[in-house]
Amino acid sequence: MTTAYLPDSGNEGYRTLSYDLDLAYRVATNRLDATATIRMVATADLRRFSLDLVRLRASKVRVDGTKAARYTQSTAKLVVTPEHPVAAGEEFVATVDYSGAPAPRSSAWGTVGWEELTDGVIVAAQPSGAPTWFPCNDDPGDKATYRIRVTTEQPYAVVCNGVLAGRTIRSGRTTWEYEQSQPTSTYLATVQIGRYELVPVALGDVPGVLAGPPALRSRIGHDFGRLPDMMACFEERFGPYPFDGYAVVVTEDDLEIPLEAQGLAIFGANHADGRSSSERLVAHELAHQWFGNSVGLARWQDIWLNEGFACYAEWIWSEAAGGPSAATIARDTRSRLSRLPQDLVVGDPGPAKLFDDRVYKRGALTLHAIRLTVGDDAFFEILRTWTIRNRHGVVTTEDFGQLAVEVSGDGGLPGLLDAWLTRRPLPELPDVRR
Repeated sequence: MTTAYLPDSGNEGYRTLSYDLDLAYRVATNRLDATATIRMVATADLRRFSLDLVRLRASKVRVDGTKAARYTQSTAKLVVTPEHPVAAGEEFVATVDYSGAPAPRSSAWGTVGWEELTDGVIVAAQPSGAPTWFPCNDDPGDKATYRIRVTTEQPYAVVCNGVLAGRTIRSGRTTWEYEQSQPTSTYLATVQIGRYELVPVALGDVPGVLAGPPALRSRIGHDFGRLPDMMACFEERFGPYPFDGYAVVVTEDDLEIPLEAQGLAIFGANHADGRSSSERLVAHELAHQWFGNSVGLARWQDIWLNEGFACYAEWIWSEAAGGPSAATIARDTRSRLSRLPQDLVVGDPGPAKLFDDRVYKRGALTLHAIRLTVGDDAFFEILRTWTIRNRHGVVTTEDFGQLAVEVSGDGGLPGLLDAWLTRRPLPELPDVRR
């Protein structure tokens, strides 16, 4: 559990194996009626267990097909007492029927979770919004597979994580079924609903989909036209793409920022302006598929492993695409950061500064400092080894430091990482010529 950063999120005594979510949703009235079937394994003897669930109300709870002896619900938790205790090491299945009008929850970082658009739905769950649409163990380190089945009005398209396994139409409503076979953190599970057209695209050997309003078709095609080149660039530098496909959703509404989910990314209409003004963000969200999604966080304090790496991927794409080099961007970025307060520890920024831009930028500078120190060959071997060895797992900053030394053989890296990640003063970039 990551209680230091999100004290109301996550639960002890078990880990999840799979979520099977069957959602019936009406866009017009924002009504959700759903069943979640959650397969778990106990890590301790359990007389009762809890799930995270916000605003939605459970109406029936079963454990291994038997009605629960008792369940209670508070603002953020569904607490279940099974008819019989569950022994440590035993697998069990909780089935929860629930319903309500889903809405985002308030957090220190704004509202997160299930949110109505002008005409549709966006789920932006990072870091604590998953319980606004399904009961779960909302801990980033507890990954599981997903099957998500959404039934809604026929004019709407639904995009979720994973592979579209089926689509059926009945009585003016369409059921969309997606299967995500790779382990996924709860905050990266998503549902996107809108009057979208789904356009297949080839991203090298990776199947892709561009989903968006038909009126934005040409702008989307232009602004995401370099995705195949980005995919090739990142596969060369980071290793094989880790999922079965990649989807981009462009909403009809403007969004303040784009966001990643497992196997897809969501952008606002303002990010598809027909002039490629958001190309660095397109690169950033694609890079998260390696850094943050496949290689996930064991704890929120290590958020730089997501955001610093994705930010540095922007710089890598810039130099690969003929723009400013990573070295040039790094020098400019360090100069700018040197004029800002030196009050942030990147490796443990604290909840209030979890998404501070300095975590992103100084995290990227940390990677560039490593690159300058060990050279390009060893640096990119570190990144490829990191993504392949930890594929679909969870990691910590300590894990990265150990791997970087192992791969590069440079015993000076622990001191470099200590200066960049655990100290407040901004270090100088290494003056190394390789």
